[in-house]
Amino acid sequence: MGLQIDCEKFETQEYEAFSERLTESLEVLRALLARPGFGEGAPSLGAELEMFLVDVHGRPLPVNRQVLDQTADPRVTVELNRFNIECNLRPGPLAGRPFSAMRAEFESALAEVGRAAATQGARVAVMGILPTLREADLRPGSLTAMPRYRAMSTSIRRSRGEVPFRVVIQGEDPLSLEWDDVTLEGANTSLQYHLRVLPADFARLYNACQLATAPVLAVSGNSPFLLGRRLWDETRVALFRQAVDDRGEGSREEPRPGRVSFGHGWAREGAWELFAESVALHPPLLPVLAPASPREHLTEDGLPRLEELRLHQGTVWSWNRAIYDPADGGHLRIEMRALPAGPTVEDMLANGALLVGLTLGLGDEVERLLPSMPFAYAQDNFLRAARQGLDAVLLWPERPGHPPRALPAPDLVRRLLPVAREGLVGAGVDPDEADALLGIIQARVGAGCTGARWQRKMLAYLEAHMPRPDALGALLERYLTHAASGRPVHEWPGA
Repeated sequence: MGLQIDCEKFETQEYEAFSERLTESLEVLRALLARPGFGEGAPSLGAELEMFLVDVHGRPLPVNRQVLDQTADPRVTVELNRFNIECNLRPGPLAGRPFSAMRAEFESALAEVGRAAATQGARVAVMGILPTLREADLRPGSLTAMPRYRAMSTSIRRSRGEVPFRVVIQGEDPLSLEWDDVTLEGANTSLQYHLRVLPADFARLYNACQLATAPVLAVSGNSPFLLGRRLWDETRVALFRQAVDDRGEGSREEPRPGRVSFGHGWAREGAWELFAESVALHPPLLPVLAPASPREHLTEDGLPRLEELRLHQGTVWSWNRAIYDPADGGHLRIEMRALPAGPTVEDMLANGALLVGLTLGLGDEVERLLPSMPFAYAQDNFLRAARQGLDAVLLWPERPGHPPRALPAPDLVRRLLPVAREGLVGAGVDPDEADALLGIIQARVGAGCTGARWQRKMLAYLEAHMPRPDALGALLERYLTHAASGRPVHEWPGA
């Protein structure tokens, strides 16, 4: 998040001062975006991968700080819960063979985390939600012992008036529980792609990404279980929204959206409106001030860091998020946050190729399509894809002036594969690389096998021979074995 967070509780005047800095930051950002040449540069692609640490029995192992101490790799960092760890992969040019470069990044980072984890008796599991998690694994003591996480937890609970979190998720085994802390969020791990885009192209590419996210999520699901219950194909989507909801009981006279959302409408003016929306809709959680105000850096050639705005944006978890980064002369990115971790490196690269390719491929058409696609339809698509995966029926705009067409997710993905290829190749991605990765998606759809579907089928098979807790443990061991083979999930044996 940039700023160092050293305390856990804040005073009212600190929140007020931080809010003033946010208002100032928005003014500075507007001026910066109007500066000729700002954000110019070739498109690039980066990623963040979150993972679980598990013991020899497949149980979550809360040793992330110890593992971090065993590696000097700057890409590795800890995450919210003590059994979570993250790798921030180095970005590279989008043109050429970006996914080959990213494959090498994934493999080297996973090898290093695996080596460091082994010194603590831990293994690495790359999947959306660990099937062996129990309620006891997510109690307050599981929070990573760092001020920023404790401060965030304290601030969210303060905003809620200390009212417990209420989590309700429908599924084959519906889940309903109350929780006292944000540690439920640590049950989720994701793969987040970062696409650098030009400021002038931001609105249309962001909208294209929003439109593309649902079909990509439908074919990428890998999170079907939580606390022993069969829920959504991407249970992370339902859980995350409720696990960090800072609204408490709320006020019917002053409703406001949760901090986790798909968004509130199509972007019209570019990145600035998304930052302004975050400031307007969500009170600060971590009111830490930078030494200097944003205006002090806005000279003719100066580049403001906008540290308060970046910190605040990091506590508003849109599934596709606008990012301002002062690095490399200053630039904008779209952070694509909806994809789950796993199952394999090849699967994750294929998912990224499809999402990035569709974002670019739909970019030229999106302004023509949006009048026929109300934002509420795109939002509903996202939830349907998360809930039902390949079984979802999604709405898709085809012609201006005509209502969207309802298509089964597999049919829609097949129709969109050429669009994704055009987007990648048009951006300079090697055609053979694009074809190989999109071919994995095509084969996955043909086999009808996502990570979520494989897990569901495997649990049904194992549960016929043993109790569910044992079956979930056996499922995880088979998952880890097949993932280590590197073969994409649609090639895994079913039993």
